[in-house]
Amino acid sequence: MDLNWPGCRNARDVGGLPTADGQVIRSGVLIRSDSLHYLNAEGIAAVRCSGVGRILDLRGDGEVENAPTPFTGTPLAVRQRLADPADPDHGQPTMVAACTWMLDRRPELFAAAVKAIADEEAGAVVVHCHGGKDRTGMVVALALSVAGVPEDEIVADYFLTQSRLAARLDEQLAEEPDVSKHPEMIEFRDTRGETIVAILRYLGAKYGGPEAYLRRGGLTGDDLRKLRRRLVG
Repeated sequence: MDLNWPGCRNARDVGGLPTADGQVIRSGVLIRSDSLHYLNAEGIAAVRCSGVGRILDLRGDGEVENAPTPFTGTPLAVRQRLADPADPDHGQPTMVAACTWMLDRRPELFAAAVKAIADEEAGAVVVHCHGGKDRTGMVVALALSVAGVPEDEIVADYFLTQSRLAARLDEQLAEEPDVSKHPEMIEFRDTRGETIVAILRYLGAKYGGPEAYLRRGGLTGDDLRKLRRRLVG
């Protein structure tokens, strides 16, 4: 369900997604969004009135320093970057390669992000990075997989971001006069369903699936059960 948070273009509640056993993800529990630094005054008020209990910011230190959100540094905000500052630039040629590089390098950080969703006791958890696309998409996909949402539903949710951010991508391309840079910009800023399909298949082939991957990162059986209860009830 799209949320009207003026300034943000990609805020939505994933509640209502079906699980394989016939249940649904609860509404008002897990929200994904582009960065909340885009919010205008009306959007900030909308967030404050929406029952949010935790805002999980996945961006790196430089991103947060350059574009703090209205909630940065407040009790609502939890920082959980998905890379260590000591990590080199990924240097990967495709979005899939960049994402799987991150997953392989820091499973403990992805597990910590998912645990932050599980541990919130009241209110919705908002997960965001910059565009609410790939880092947010991976964390939300991991959480939904543990909750039992089938792959095709996870892919469909991920792909919704493409239409939400299409106008922003068009603006960015129009602002870049060097058209030789456009293919790389499209590769890393477009949102294709094939990307999350490839990531999920990679997790299955290398780790045995999202749950096994999160266990490798340090999540316990109790953590995973808490996450399922939180998302499904």
